[in-house]
Amino acid sequence: MSLPSSVRLVEVGPRDGLQNEKQPIGVNDKIHLINQLSASGLGYIEVGSFVSPQWVPQMAGSAEVFAGIEQRDGVIYAALTPNLKGLEGAIAAGVKEIAVFAAASESFSQRNINCSIAQSIQRFVPVLELAKAQGINVRGYVSCVLGCPYEGAIAPEQVAAVARELYTLGCYEVSLGDTIGVGTPGQTRRLIETVAVDIPRDKLAGHFHDTYGQALANIYASLLEGISVFDSSIAGLGGCPYAKGATGNVATEDVLYLMNGLGIETGVKLDALIEAGAGICSVLGRETGSRVARAQQ
Repeated sequence: MSLPSSVRLVEVGPRDGLQNEKQPIGVNDKIHLINQLSASGLGYIEVGSFVSPQWVPQMAGSAEVFAGIEQRDGVIYAALTPNLKGLEGAIAAGVKEIAVFAAASESFSQRNINCSIAQSIQRFVPVLELAKAQGINVRGYVSCVLGCPYEGAIAPEQVAAVARELYTLGCYEVSLGDTIGVGTPGQTRRLIETVAVDIPRDKLAGHFHDTYGQALANIYASLLEGISVFDSSIAGLGGCPYAKGATGNVATEDVLYLMNGLGIETGVKLDALIEAGAGICSVLGRETGSRVARAQQ
């Protein structure tokens, strides 16, 4: 299969990237980061999450962040909403697109959201119904698609079953997440081939963590399978509090460098991304997780 001519990058840094940071990050710092990301040419930014601050302290203030950012025409500013209460908070904040998530692993689902996979899907039924009534698009995530910290390998057929449920419920796109970053390119291609039996490839996205240094290789394998949407995180921020040893998402800067090298259009400016990554890393007092940004310092 030939490579796609263009790719859409879904920036998850402000949500998935920052949610696991130990130190508090101010609303103004989040707003500044998102405005920088918007200016880079990114067309989709996951701004925050409407969850209980008790469970995810860093996502407190998501409504204030939405109110404070400069929303550019043509850019989607989305939020994660795990339940009906979260969606109601997002609606009140004027959010136009949301995301829901389910796990491909029963053990991960129980430890992450305290319910079975089937129960988590049932919780999304009223969420999808209200979102549709409000004209809000819903994106779905499936986590642990290439491995689970508790169960080990996950069968592609299990991933396909969960992805199919989300797609049938009304998620316009399903992002396949290698939460602990254990997947390799051969596994990635087999996974996509299995999931694509029921869901068109142009409705699938890839979400790769770089724990084992395989994220870019897995993205390239996904491109060969006709996938043209990829989640990434500025400066490689993020991880997973429920997955021991899981390092950050693949860095947006590194994914963009790969796409530029392949001649694949993204509409995103690398220098602007590197500047945004440097800014948030300065706030966090840490070095960037982007190899490209480090090489160009």
